[in-house]
Amino acid sequence: RPVAEISFIDFITLAMDQIVNEAAKIMAFSPGLYKIPLVIRTQCGTGRGIGGHHEQSLEAWFVHTPGLKVVMPSTPYDAKGLLKTSIRDNEPVIFIENKKLYPVEGEIPEEEYLIPLGKADVKRKGTDLTVISTSFMVHLSLEAARILEESGISIEVIDPRTLVPFDKDTIINSVKKTGKVLIVHEAVKRGGIGGEISAIIAEEAFDYLKGPIFRLAAPNIVIPSNYILDEYCIPKVEDIVLKVREILKK
Repeated sequence: RPVAEISFIDFITLAMDQIVNEAAKIMAFSPGLYKIPLVIRTQCGTGRGIGGHHEQSLEAWFVHTPGLKVVMPSTPYDAKGLLKTSIRDNEPVIFIENKKLYPVEGEIPEEEYLIPLGKADVKRKGTDLTVISTSFMVHLSLEAARILEESGISIEVIDPRTLVPFDKDTIINSVKKTGKVLIVHEAVKRGGIGGEISAIIAEEAFDYLKGPIFRLAAPNIVIPSNYILDEYCIPKVEDIVLKVREILKK
């Protein structure tokens, strides 16, 4: 059960044929006779000022590829539990870690535990609006929720944790409760996972929506090789706070 590391996700392009046309398809082509218990760890995200060859978030590429599973943890607890589950899986898993999360600390039990793939986590319960965030954006969304709470605004923050398989039930149940949705991710907005999540909600919970589904993501630009500028390429806490206030006024 090999665990490979490709640092960074930008350089995974050099192995795309092997990942997309071989690893992702061998089980289907065999059919099912050959297992591919492969985990590929890779890193995404901005924050170091090292530019467009080192700071992209390309998870949507792999979500679009049948035969691959895609994991994006946001906490140490989730990272360990999801990685152990991924290693036990018989299909290839793209395990995407955000570079800005490496300094994050958290409690991890000494005893054995696993987190199932395809199970989202409600990081914070709320009633006014549902925020669906991935990876590093989960932490910014939680901070935004704490700020908004001071104004009496109750935000529910959901971390999908895995994009394939995807836990739509947890999200749909939240939308039924709040009726308003904001999706936040670090990847560029165009073609990002936010569009797919929006479509799922529109198809399965349209009657519960009290307004449009909104997305907050990176602009459709090449990430600059400048620390100050690359900080402006992704959503910030204040952006989430302002967007939530804007949505709730509609």
